[in-house]
Amino acid sequence: MPTTRYPWSAPRDIAPSEITPRAVWMRRRELLQAAAAAGLAIAAPRGSAQPADARKLPAKSGPYSTMEKPTPYKLITEYVNFYEFGTEKDDPPKYAPKLLRTRPWTVQVDGAVKKPRAFDIEELLKLAPLEDRVYRLRCVEAWSAVVPWVGYPLAELIKRVEPTGNAKFVEFTTLADPKQMPGLRSPVIDWPYTEGLRLDEAMHPLTLLTFGLYGEVLPNQNGAPVRIVVPWKYGFKSAKSIVRIRFVEKQPLNSWQKSAPHEYGFYSNVNPTRDHPRWSQATERRLGEDGLFTKRRPTLMFNGYAEQVASLYAGMDLQKFY
Repeated sequence: MPTTRYPWSAPRDIAPSEITPRAVWMRRRELLQAAAAAGLAIAAPRGSAQPADARKLPAKSGPYSTMEKPTPYKLITEYVNFYEFGTEKDDPPKYAPKLLRTRPWTVQVDGAVKKPRAFDIEELLKLAPLEDRVYRLRCVEAWSAVVPWVGYPLAELIKRVEPTGNAKFVEFTTLADPKQMPGLRSPVIDWPYTEGLRLDEAMHPLTLLTFGLYGEVLPNQNGAPVRIVVPWKYGFKSAKSIVRIRFVEKQPLNSWQKSAPHEYGFYSNVNPTRDHPRWSQATERRLGEDGLFTKRRPTLMFNGYAEQVASLYAGMDLQKFY
């Protein structure tokens, strides 16, 4: 395909002024504690059977963090898409904390790799140093948020299993247990939920194997105990409660592609010029801003990460490959 130059491909969406200075980021926990003392504390996690200190995930400062104000914890954990627990936004926080068992937990990594194996969740947690990264999150439903995630680049895991030359894509599979997940009774999706990335997308340093948010372990409704976060794509690309990671040669057919192929493509990059069939993606609402009177803001190409990822799609027709 001929190379196309896009006006958004220039490195403009994340200015140097938007990247957290290292000195400030290293003091992040101290600053959050000060904010809490001033009455701006984030709500405590709900539905946890563990003592509060057991939920902490010590992490170093990570790159690519935005300086935008994080969305309140309460909104991130109570306004959730996780269809395995129901299609309403309040279903996951209602059911997941009580039903989802996150220990023991194993993630099978196999397919076109030289070293296929199963990883215990505790082993995954120690595989690489954990990082704090504040990423924008953009939902296909045209709302957005800013979330401090805790994890490390998925590439750290990928390098250890050594993909073969046949590995072109990575497929992620979410747990599907009817005893734990009442939403599986709904036929809205062909369970289990699957998602996929091109191998170069999965290897990109922005793609995070994620174990926590706001400095603590992931709440069940947000994809505990391990999920993927791909910040330049719509949120549904970031598979939750992962039980299998498979390396394949052919592009996998993902769950939403199966359910509604005219609405959801494989790539699912945040693209304000490519509308969803039922609504515009040109603007978005940021959760937690101005209550019911939240103003719409322009959607950034690649969710504001164009400088980092636009080169992955050089020459591609992003209206066709959406």
